[in-house]
Amino acid sequence: MASNVSSVCPPLGAIAAPKVYYHSCSSLSPSNPNSHTKSPTLLSSQSHSSFISSFSRCHRANLTPSRSTVAPLPRAPNFMVVRSAKAEPLRVMISGAPASGKGTQCQLITQKYNLVHIAAGDLLRAEVAAGSENGRRARECMEKGQLVPDEIVVMMVKERLLQPDSQEQGWLLDGYPRSSSQALALKDFGIEPDIFILLEVPEEILVERVVGRRLDPVTGKIYHLKYSPPETEEIASRLTQRFDDTEEKVKLRLLTHNQNVEAVLSLYEDITIKIDGCDSKENVFAQIDVTLENLLQQRKEASGSLAA
Repeated sequence: MASNVSSVCPPLGAIAAPKVYYHSCSSLSPSNPNSHTKSPTLLSSQSHSSFISSFSRCHRANLTPSRSTVAPLPRAPNFMVVRSAKAEPLRVMISGAPASGKGTQCQLITQKYNLVHIAAGDLLRAEVAAGSENGRRARECMEKGQLVPDEIVVMMVKERLLQPDSQEQGWLLDGYPRSSSQALALKDFGIEPDIFILLEVPEEILVERVVGRRLDPVTGKIYHLKYSPPETEEIASRLTQRFDDTEEKVKLRLLTHNQNVEAVLSLYEDITIKIDGCDSKENVFAQIDVTLENLLQQRKEASGSLAA
């Protein structure tokens, strides 16, 4: 700012009589008549004092513009401060009778969507294998084809759903809840899914699938003697059958399932999608995939509108 002012109004110490100055309040330069549009005024030594006084007023006027000539600062636009919106992770329940294809579809879903896979059956079997009191009680019920008491399962499921990975990545709850009381217990804890997927398969096909199912205890891979046989004789020789994968027990489990499924569906009626589980695993997943992609797109659009 100082250099600009000096070019317009020279410092007071630089003025000496009887030099000729061309005086204008808009600009002032010594001996430069071409820089003015006004007529020059010759200053003699007698008028030097009056010029100094006049020049000082001009100098102050250039340094301190009058209040009326100061342009107001532009007002900042009124922006609403909104927290950056992030789409909530997916919360998915998948249900169906034993051997309806839940395990296969869960694997495909978790591979694509990186959801935390939580199977109530796996939680229970871990308790049984550990020989805990809950495991012993659960085994007795499972051997009879009955549902394990809610108080044993609900707390295990709830604690797993509230783990940090489930909260951050989203979760896929496999085969649970299996009764209205379990569903209501989850609701009481504030646990609600975004979508409830039901795989439908006729009973005769389910029985065939269950009875022929085998487990490789070394790799944990599940085979089927008819539809997915083991690759080698060595693997075939070590396969085992789950104690509840017999025809008698599976029919009891199917009876229990059918008695409870309608009650569960009534609680998730608005978010239930039914899938034909008799189709190929690729076609079954294609139907599920379209549904989940649409749900994610809705989430992104909703979060985008909040951040706009």
